[in-house]
Amino acid sequence: MKINYLLGLSLFFVACSSPQKQNADLSTETQFSAEGKTITVYTTSKDSESKMSIGDRLAFGQAAQPLETEIAVFVNPDKQFQTFLGIGGAITDASAEVFAQLPESKQEELINAYYGPDGIDYTLLRTTIHSSDFASGSYTYIEEGDKELSSFSIEHDQQYRIPMIKRAMANASDSLVFYASPWSPPAFMKGRENMLQGGKLLPEFYQAWANYYAKFIKAYEAEGMPVWGLTIQNEPMAVQTWESCIYTAEEERDFLKNYLGPTLEKEGLGDKNIVVWDHNRDLISQRANTILGDPEAAKYAWGVGFHWYETWAGGEPMWENLRNVKESFPDKELLFTEGCVEKFSQEGYQRWSNAERYGRSMINDFNCGTVGWTDWNILLDQNGGPNHVGNFCFAPIHADINTGELIYTPSYYYIGHFSKFIRPEAKRISTTVSRSTIISTSFLNEDGKMVTVVMNDKEQAVTYKLIVGEWETETTIPAKAIQTLVY
Repeated sequence: MKINYLLGLSLFFVACSSPQKQNADLSTETQFSAEGKTITVYTTSKDSESKMSIGDRLAFGQAAQPLETEIAVFVNPDKQFQTFLGIGGAITDASAEVFAQLPESKQEELINAYYGPDGIDYTLLRTTIHSSDFASGSYTYIEEGDKELSSFSIEHDQQYRIPMIKRAMANASDSLVFYASPWSPPAFMKGRENMLQGGKLLPEFYQAWANYYAKFIKAYEAEGMPVWGLTIQNEPMAVQTWESCIYTAEEERDFLKNYLGPTLEKEGLGDKNIVVWDHNRDLISQRANTILGDPEAAKYAWGVGFHWYETWAGGEPMWENLRNVKESFPDKELLFTEGCVEKFSQEGYQRWSNAERYGRSMINDFNCGTVGWTDWNILLDQNGGPNHVGNFCFAPIHADINTGELIYTPSYYYIGHFSKFIRPEAKRISTTVSRSTIISTSFLNEDGKMVTVVMNDKEQAVTYKLIVGEWETETTIPAKAIQTLVY
């Protein structure tokens, strides 16, 4: 089954315009009362062809003491937490190569689907520093062995990746928060024949590698793409069959405080935000303790990035580790830097559990203090690639390059239930549920609109009360569904 994008979202996009970013005083909190407010409910459910559809508008009445038999979502506008950075995805070489093969009309549809008021309005954008596995081949920006970086050039990226990034930036409602991550230093800097299968950055190349980041930032900004920041290393504890590099916590700490941080400052790039770790939730506390516990390293670190792949060996996502890091280092931020559904198959395009993985992660990550959430590839082909080592995966949207058609998966709509409504500079609001039947999070936008997202991954519909301060309403979320309530 292929969801019809235009039919599925046309009513939604007409009814919900995107609020523009405002220059609010961040030292003050936006006050909110539900009194007199109406609620617009947007729903995506497994058993309905209509995605992100508008339901009945609800009204608040005076709240009464809920009964133990009732299911409720409790929102307390007086308790406000982290400031929202954004939601988005990565434009990789793979995404850009597939994009370039689409007809112009489908290219326009794809850009509108992700960026701006006609789509799900992404506000974050990640890319790679030279190649990752999601590219047709492995490459760097220099000639092999060039320690002085005199041959540095981003000419490779100018064919596919940079044009797509520029189109995304031009179409976005807000200025995109744009950051980059390396998968591996050039092979010679690790004393190896290629960048694949791990290895370590050799100490004699620490400075050259730090200089490489600075050259990347300057080269991209010279092309008119402002760089918000970077992560030090993608997955620094994973020896992968693709481009990868291992750093212990102490090695990453010392590279940051002795090389990367000082180098960016020296090059006039001290305003760039440096994100450490950029790996799974499982080991995040040890990495944060080691780096952020060192004042000389911590002064260069904006925050800690993380992925969701710790469940590869079974078990549950380690959300409590996020809460621990935020409680331990409250002046640093948490950023979800990558997630995708692995083990691609065309039969899995419309697998509902893929979308639920997104919804569950986003709600719990935000409730643990995360300020931004970045999906992996925004576009892949009908085979889950291209990927030069065969690591094929899912994306929210796939393109069949033989037919030129776009295939929208349920994950696209689940992400949209957050990204479309929660805007940069929003404040997360205290939100809890009375039963584990549903999960929920809330944000208050600068324009005064409250957004509450509710997810039901059970096989039965759930009737629940939304209680906001002294006011309440009642509604029902279908089985296997997600709702966004805007009021």
